[in-house]
Amino acid sequence: MLTKLARSQKRIWVHLLLLGLWLAIGTILRFANLDLKHLWNDEIATLVFSLGNSFNSVPFDRLIDLDTLLQPLQPRPEAGVRDVVRHLMAESTHPPVFFVLNHLWLKLFPTSEELVSVWAGRSLSAIFGIISIPAMFALGSFAFRSLLVGQIAAAMMAVSPYGIYLAQEARHYTLTILFVIASIACLIKSIETIENRTPLPLWIGSIWVVINSLGIATHYFFVIALGAEALVLFKFWLIDCGSEIWQKLRSLTYQNRSKKSSYSPPLPLSPSPFLSQYWLRLYAVAMGTAIAGWAWLPTLQRVSDNELTKWIFAGHSFTDLLSPIIRLLAWLLTMVVLLPVEGVPQSIAIASLVTALSFIIWVLWILLSTLKTNIQRSTARLSTQVLSDLIFASIAIFLGITYIIGADLTIVGRYHFIYFPTVIIFLASYLAVCWRDRERGERRRGGDGGNFLTQNLSSFFKNKGKRVVILMLVMGFAGGLTVISNFGFQKTTHPDILVAKIQQISRVPVALAIFHQTPHEVRVLMELGLQLKSLPPNSNFPQFILAHQGDNPEPPSEVIDRAIAPIPRPLDLWLINSGVELESKLKNCSPYFPKTQILFGHHHQLYQCR
Repeated sequence: MLTKLARSQKRIWVHLLLLGLWLAIGTILRFANLDLKHLWNDEIATLVFSLGNSFNSVPFDRLIDLDTLLQPLQPRPEAGVRDVVRHLMAESTHPPVFFVLNHLWLKLFPTSEELVSVWAGRSLSAIFGIISIPAMFALGSFAFRSLLVGQIAAAMMAVSPYGIYLAQEARHYTLTILFVIASIACLIKSIETIENRTPLPLWIGSIWVVINSLGIATHYFFVIALGAEALVLFKFWLIDCGSEIWQKLRSLTYQNRSKKSSYSPPLPLSPSPFLSQYWLRLYAVAMGTAIAGWAWLPTLQRVSDNELTKWIFAGHSFTDLLSPIIRLLAWLLTMVVLLPVEGVPQSIAIASLVTALSFIIWVLWILLSTLKTNIQRSTARLSTQVLSDLIFASIAIFLGITYIIGADLTIVGRYHFIYFPTVIIFLASYLAVCWRDRERGERRRGGDGGNFLTQNLSSFFKNKGKRVVILMLVMGFAGGLTVISNFGFQKTTHPDILVAKIQQISRVPVALAIFHQTPHEVRVLMELGLQLKSLPPNSNFPQFILAHQGDNPEPPSEVIDRAIAPIPRPLDLWLINSGVELESKLKNCSPYFPKTQILFGHHHQLYQCR
């Protein structure tokens, strides 16, 4: 008895040490080079709104200097939570929970610097990413009643290239992932109550509603996770209540037949599960979540009509039916494996892609052999079924929105964070089966001498099952290094390259102009301005023009003409992301390029005014 207790205590300490190791690795990977990459458009929006500032403070239709352009990134001690919510609701398409938390977080940092710190702006997201590691351990241990599944899930989350990429963004994805993990745990518990015909405890149902409410108030895509959960619950509802409906139909058929012959009593009906206590509790959870979501319905309608979101309605899914599926598979691949594919020679990128695909095919081939074992295990059958249904339901919703509505959600990888933890925990369950099966085979062949730690250390490289798990983590770690070294998941735009081009070509004073419709255009100029801020000033240091295109009846070209009129000639005018040719409208300015150039997401044209 004492020996068993001592072994159990050793196992607990080993699991705690391993979880500490995953936390240490995950922390290093998420904070390494955290401020290496430049702030991009969406991150600038996060920081401006988190500071309680507004993009409307940047003047339109006149020349402004660099300090004026970047003024929204300057901390204001007097700004409060009310300013955060007010400006966010007026100028953005996102709910406020993360922005409020980030505002309070940034208050902890000194404001002596001129602009907000990039490291401080991204660090809260990195911290939430680190918290997801023990959260995955808890989910795996709870869902499969297995500390091994929890350990593998935590380790995969710690080194996941996709998870590290999201954690190093000054965005609200990692916080939403935590709510997704918590909601999945509540879903699995609710399915267990259905199987056992017992009501969901009130405190769990209440927590579930709160989690769902906070998830919606953090990111509207959380609704997709709720939709997937609803589909899974509906499947179990059909299984549970469908038998009753079928029984009633049989009873009615029997009664109709008996009227034509001699009378017989109807078949007895079992108690109706439709209004059973366990389903009534789940109806209440659904109602509470719906009420919480209903409060955001007017805002969601405004989001769908907002100019900031219309870029996803580009019709890609109709012009190329296979592209969304290929992109979706690519994002799934990066959740576990990513080798250098950006910022490297093409030959290296191709070799990295071939290596990653070959590795995944090999792993899947081995994991398929554990499919039957994992499904048959009584403790894993239900959780495996729920997680697989969740993944298929989430992907179906994504593809349905892409192909039916025409909003291509597969264009960018960050949107797939909704089912990212589900994929990780699902793979971890199969890797754990692979590990256990080989371990049992070892024990049958070689006995059980030694202690828990030495047994596992000695068997690391002696069987295929453990090799698969270890190599999966090694490849994930390599992917994490790829992300923090900027050889993968690079920013969508490269203002440093455009600024270098401007410096190379322009030898006279420079003005950067953009036609303003939404805060997006302000953020584009701010991207370039931040890059210029890091360079030493010179006599040709640019000035900036936001030519407003809203209800202003004046042609933008006349606004630009008036704005640049006080600047002595010669002058180089760089028109950014306009898509408008102005050579016949600008006074005394001629285009330098034959047509608009495109450089890493920046459309630009140079007009030389002499």
